[in-house]
Amino acid sequence: MVVSKIKNMMITEQSLALDTICHFLEEHNQLWEKQKESHRDASVKKLLEFLSLDPKEAADKAILFHLYGLILRECTSEEQVQCHLASLLELSHQHSSQREGIALAVGLASTKHLQEVWALLEHLGRTKFLRSAAVSPDSQDEILKSSFLSAAILLTRSLRDEHGAQRYKFTQIPELVQCLLGILQKEPNFLTTFSRQKVILVIVGLSNLRPRLTPLLKSQVLKTCLHSVYKLPSTEALKSGSPSLERAPDIMVLYKKTIRALDLLLQNFIAENPSMDEVCFLLQHTEHWLNSDKSHERCRAVQSIFLLLQYVVDSLKLAEEAVPSILGHQIGLLTLLWRDKDESTQQHSHHCVFLLMQLVFQQKGKLEETSQWSKMTHFEIKSREWEEKLYHMVKAFKKDLTVAQHTQLILTLVHNLGSGNYLRGDLAAQLLLMMCEEPGFRKEQVAELLQGLFQELPNIHSRSIQQTISKATMALGIQHTQEVVEVVLSLCHPSERWILLLWKALATNYHLSRDVITLLYIKLKLRPPRKLLQSKYQAHLVSLMALGTIYELLYTPEYRNTVRWAFAGILLGLLTELYYLLEMGLVQGIFDYQEDNIASKPLGPCRTCLEALKGLFWTNQYWEVFADLKLTQAWELFGKMETFTRGVTLLARAMAHYNCEVKAVLGQALISLKSTEERDNIVGICIITEFLNSPDVFQYVSRKVIDNSLSMGLSSRNRTVRAMSLQGLGSTLMHPNKVTLLRSKLMELLDNFLQPEFKDPVGLMEIMGHLLHCLGVQGIGTLSFKIAQHLLSLFTDERAKVRECAIFLFGDVIHYGGKKFHQSLKILAFQATVPLLFHMADPCPEVAMKAKFTFLRCAILLKWEFRKELFGKLAWGQGLGAANDIFVYMIESNFGNYQQFLSQALMYLDSPHKALKGAAMRFIGALLQDYFSDLCFYLTKDDVIILKNYLEALSHDPDSRTRRFYLNHWDDVVELSHYDE
Repeated sequence: MVVSKIKNMMITEQSLALDTICHFLEEHNQLWEKQKESHRDASVKKLLEFLSLDPKEAADKAILFHLYGLILRECTSEEQVQCHLASLLELSHQHSSQREGIALAVGLASTKHLQEVWALLEHLGRTKFLRSAAVSPDSQDEILKSSFLSAAILLTRSLRDEHGAQRYKFTQIPELVQCLLGILQKEPNFLTTFSRQKVILVIVGLSNLRPRLTPLLKSQVLKTCLHSVYKLPSTEALKSGSPSLERAPDIMVLYKKTIRALDLLLQNFIAENPSMDEVCFLLQHTEHWLNSDKSHERCRAVQSIFLLLQYVVDSLKLAEEAVPSILGHQIGLLTLLWRDKDESTQQHSHHCVFLLMQLVFQQKGKLEETSQWSKMTHFEIKSREWEEKLYHMVKAFKKDLTVAQHTQLILTLVHNLGSGNYLRGDLAAQLLLMMCEEPGFRKEQVAELLQGLFQELPNIHSRSIQQTISKATMALGIQHTQEVVEVVLSLCHPSERWILLLWKALATNYHLSRDVITLLYIKLKLRPPRKLLQSKYQAHLVSLMALGTIYELLYTPEYRNTVRWAFAGILLGLLTELYYLLEMGLVQGIFDYQEDNIASKPLGPCRTCLEALKGLFWTNQYWEVFADLKLTQAWELFGKMETFTRGVTLLARAMAHYNCEVKAVLGQALISLKSTEERDNIVGICIITEFLNSPDVFQYVSRKVIDNSLSMGLSSRNRTVRAMSLQGLGSTLMHPNKVTLLRSKLMELLDNFLQPEFKDPVGLMEIMGHLLHCLGVQGIGTLSFKIAQHLLSLFTDERAKVRECAIFLFGDVIHYGGKKFHQSLKILAFQATVPLLFHMADPCPEVAMKAKFTFLRCAILLKWEFRKELFGKLAWGQGLGAANDIFVYMIESNFGNYQQFLSQALMYLDSPHKALKGAAMRFIGALLQDYFSDLCFYLTKDDVIILKNYLEALSHDPDSRTRRFYLNHWDDVVELSHYDE
């Protein structure tokens, strides 16, 4: 009856009635004077009588608000509705009863005037609410927020019950949602009210209206709501740390209802768009919380995902098959929680993964697999079945996920290898290993896996995880060797520290490491034309990357055996690569910095190749070959095109003498001679020709094969190949009858050489050296001893060039003397060591360098200890420290031979060269100081008298340094003489 009377009222009567109620409510709240209050009470009572209501109910404001809403609902004037709604919302919101009444009136009005109510609420949110949110919260803000929420709740409730609401298009939804999110963001980080729950539920209601929320707004809603709920303290902290307020609801009730509201929001979103894409969209917003360092935040996120997925599986039928690649990433994140410290998180993450796979199976129509997976949801991590379950899961992932999804899953595992959570990183490594070991790993995934792994390597600090990753890389390399090598080559410069870890991993399997080196050798031979060798392309050339990698692997212990196995191929590859780089003109910086400081700046291609060539011999313990070329400065010959073949010749000569991989390298050289590339032919013929001086050549290959190869070289287009082939065909090994002729010629030269007034000893020594080399393996017989004796006498010649040639040829004589004469040559080598030591200080640099070279050859022939260390000091040592080390190596390797050393040294006290005389004084002084007790034992009385006489002769020397030497050591000699009396 009340409604019918209101409908029959005229617009002016309805407006007057609304004004009366509104003024009464406003004045009653402000406690106006008695007469006014009575006046207004009378007006309201009269209105109630008109509507057949009890006038006594005027004091009940709830009735008045309800009446106000009914009149607004029946009002036909939109202008009047807008005006009186505004008046209503201007009333005080101080008391809860007032707010509830206003919300009731607004809700009633919205059933007939939805657009006007909506617009007014949107205006309220944009102006008063947002304006007040900009200032610090106070009681007025809280009152306004409560009123706004109450009105919004009633509005959405009425819209939900209104069947025609879906016909409307509510353009103000985004603004209203933004207002609600603003409220949520201002909520304190504890629970005392139902505000969070109310806001989320209102958003749920609004999201069901047209138009649907845009993905961007939906994303904002998810981020804000998840943050507001998940960021709350743990339940234990909530119970003990929330502010105690009067009439505050139970904390756990609040918490459970808030969590339930969030779950309803997620379920509502997926119900709007039941598809796998939407599932992934929702899960994407939980990623931050799944990776949280706080256990309770991870637990909340996983529980929400579980309830969402369970709802999808039980209640929805997803749209036609969708294959979002990010699904693999999300499965990976959830799988990595299987070893979480929190048991609840473990269990829920198990279920989440299985539910996601069930959805995959359902979309593909694989119902049998769905039932099989449901049986796997119940197992303990500590169970013996753990690894078996993981294995079956890995197989299912590979079989049922798309390539893109599987790749995203793998990358997720990779990016968690360096996680601060060890359990997560270890599980990621185990799963990755299983995936790489599983047959049929897809080739297209290799690059992405290795690129991701390379980026993550610096973050992996656990040794056990590093070892697992090494096994995974090895397993991947076994399946896809070529792809792995190509990808690792392309990742970065070979000198990068972290890339070496991947190469080392590939070396843990010997057969795989052989394949790796072979592929690098093949890549090394992919030599592009000159136009692609401009600086801007160099960094991307596979050939140069392979070269740099080979250089690094030479010094990698894990590849030591493999490099030895591939020694011959690597050697020929590096030699031909160096020749190619010289042809292309890439010689910048090859000799512009010190050899012992090559790490100070990046190496150019030519320098890298040269250093790799040196490293091949040094790291494989063929240091004698390295030393031979170092002390003759032959390595420098490789830096120029015009001297390159001479460098290869000297290298092959040293290899032949020290029997360094002769068989394997000879085989490779014969193959190179058949190549269509001239650079291969040149390198091959240089090696073959020199190896004909090795005594073991015909043990490795027949004379016929050598003869055919050299004959083929005669028809080469290259002049160098033709000339050296002819030289090889004329060698003494191919024509043994030439040995007698050469020896007789050498005898004639020796006769001339022994003449005291011979005019050109330097030229004669050069010819003798050439003949010595031509005789090579056949040796020079008894002549070697005579030649060496005469050369020893020339060490002190006044002419620097004569000293240089004599010292160098002496080294060749003892080097090529042959095994039959080793013992006699050792005697001469021993006699030469002290003079050679002193000539390292020769005023002529060339003589000094030749003295170092021949000194080392003597040490090798005499089989001294510390020969490799001795070479290091000869090659790179500087100053008195290095000289002292060489002295120590020499003395310690010849214990008891002090008398011989001393007698040789005394002869140099008369040298006209100050440097040589100074070297002799240092040597004698060191013996007297460091080995005095040994001298007392080994020197005879005559030896001491000779020493004393030599020192007495120095007492009147005009040189102050000589006199100082005499004064410093005269007492030592005198004391030494007492021991021999």
